Amino acid sequence: MLVQLSIRDIVLIERLDLAFEAGLSVLTGETGAGKSILLDSLSLALGGRGDGSLVRHGEDKGQVTAVFDVPMSHPARTLLRGNGVDDDGDLIFRRVQSADGRTRAYINDQPVSVQLMRQAGQQLVEIHGQHDDRALVDTDAHRMLLDAFAGLSDEAVSLGESYRRWREADRVLKSHRARVEAAAREADYLRASVEELEKLSPRDGEEDELAERRAVMQKSERIAGDIAEASEFLNGHSSPVPLIASLVRRLERKSHEAPGLLEETVQLLDSALDNLSNAQMEVESALRRTEFDPNELERVEERLFGLRAAARKYSVPVTGLPALAEKMIADLADLDAGEEKLGALEADVVAARSHYDHLARALSEKRRNAASALSEAVMAELPALKLERARFMVEVTSDPEAATAEGIDTVEFHVQTNPGTRPGPIMKVASGGELSRFLLALKVALADRGSAPTLVFDEIDTGVGGAVADAIGQRLKRLSAKVQVLSVTHAPQVAARAATHFLISKGPTGEGGEKIATRVATMEPEHRREEIARMLAGASVTDEARAAAARLLSGEN
Repeated sequence: MLVQLSIRDIVLIERLDLAFEAGLSVLTGETGAGKSILLDSLSLALGGRGDGSLVRHGEDKGQVTAVFDVPMSHPARTLLRGNGVDDDGDLIFRRVQSADGRTRAYINDQPVSVQLMRQAGQQLVEIHGQHDDRALVDTDAHRMLLDAFAGLSDEAVSLGESYRRWREADRVLKSHRARVEAAAREADYLRASVEELEKLSPRDGEEDELAERRAVMQKSERIAGDIAEASEFLNGHSSPVPLIASLVRRLERKSHEAPGLLEETVQLLDSALDNLSNAQMEVESALRRTEFDPNELERVEERLFGLRAAARKYSVPVTGLPALAEKMIADLADLDAGEEKLGALEADVVAARSHYDHLARALSEKRRNAASALSEAVMAELPALKLERARFMVEVTSDPEAATAEGIDTVEFHVQTNPGTRPGPIMKVASGGELSRFLLALKVALADRGSAPTLVFDEIDTGVGGAVADAIGQRLKRLSAKVQVLSVTHAPQVAARAATHFLISKGPTGEGGEKIATRVATMEPEHRREEIARMLAGASVTDEARAAAARLLSGEN
């Protein structure tokens, strides 16, 4: 329930803190005192439309804070937790409205979107008046109220889950069918491509490997010519080795004839012969190492160019060919096994649709039965509200072809305000005063089912007389035993039944001040009689009015 409402600098309200109790609370006061400002402020805190004109004149911003105490299992807490908002303790809704039209929303001091604030607020408070009866405007809400009345909310949730499973199965079927049909249209191309790619059999990293081998062989080919030339010089006909060897032998013979003259020269030439011999062997070894099969180079180039040609053909990099081959093989497998898989998916859709249809028909039958019971429950409340000639009907129309997550039913509240008139949708047929009383009868019939924990009624007693006002007061009192009820009223019969009575007034902010401010006072029991007497008598309160007020407060007629 709503436990506190704090308002700062909104229209005529400078600073106001209100504490609310369970049961029925009424707000009374002269016309223009500011009762609508309180409701506008509460609506703002619940995510209602913001407006810079709401800010008190001369201020740059206004603020409204609403504090709620609800069980941990309440749907509003579930919604907030699902959106990452800490919901420990009380739920504190705070809305800051700037004079320039900008607005900021906070829940438990965490910034939130106005949309989330509105969604959570709708689960905490319902505001009803003669012109904005939310519960009656939207036909989807009619269905939800009927389900709540009949205790069908869990079945409606199960139906929604069944609907989503059916639609998901249908989506999977359509997606697979589109793939199979697309593959079928390209079957010849696909089969030829798969055949080509399977023959090519590209491997990951193969391009780099082939390119490296090709580069090595090409480099070896270029180097081999120089090595062969060196080999020819060292080992061919023009090799200096025989000449040097002959020269060494001659010098060795002469060295004996002239000791000490040629020994060192012969030694050096002998070393040169050894080095030349080593060079001959190394050149031959290098030449052997540069040898390669020209056919191998041809094969490598052919493979490399084949891979690159395939990549160009299929508009993918060479590295993407293995993945492309896998995809095409999978597509071809889907095509080959498509009909069988389609059959299985079609069976899944039929089964899901059949399950949904079964649940939808069962729920529809229960809704039709509950519609009669809800109509009777509301009708039972109408005579006391001076609507004894009116009829309230819950129309349930079913269309299996228009299946939704909510079922196959459209639920609409219809009324006939007078005998002989044509029944029609409640929002089109009923006047403002009648609409309010129908709403009250509906809420009493529903009790706390399908209702937010706090209900606000804005002058639903407007234009009705004593007996009807008394009947409205009785029903608001009954309703307040189940949920918290706040009522803005001009009817003393309603005000007298309240557990908490707030008096709204306005006046100067201070001595000699020109600014006007709205004030709210919680009335003590001894002062309530005078306010109710004023409501009965008008400007001049008489003893008779005070006596009548005392009788109302005591519960006497």
